[in-house]
Amino acid sequence: MQSTALGYKLLLTYDVNTDDLQEYYQFVMGRYLPAMRSLGMEMSEAWHTAYGDAPNRRIGFICSERDTVDDLMENETWQSLNDHLQRYVTDFSYKVVRYRGGFQI
Repeated sequence: MQSTALGYKLLLTYDVNTDDLQEYYQFVMGRYLPAMRSLGMEMSEAWHTAYGDAPNRRIGFICSERDTVDDLMENETWQSLNDHLQRYVTDFSYKVVRYRGGFQI
């Protein structure tokens, strides 16, 4: 069966600093997620890795158009959000992949 791309997925990975969990959750829920939605990205999933050698957070955002991703990458709000997020996390990285549904790495 051939899979069909459904759009684009932005995958964020990082480790949350355990000393900053409350502030992290307040920022992500109160500012990061609403801002991403206003920039055209819908959260598709959030994963927590409890054991193993992998980032303890993986968050996915999806959109249907490549222009939405391109606009996001050039947006000062996106850059500012990630600068602020890095106060609470380490090893932050992201990548954009074609969205095909389900779990993607």
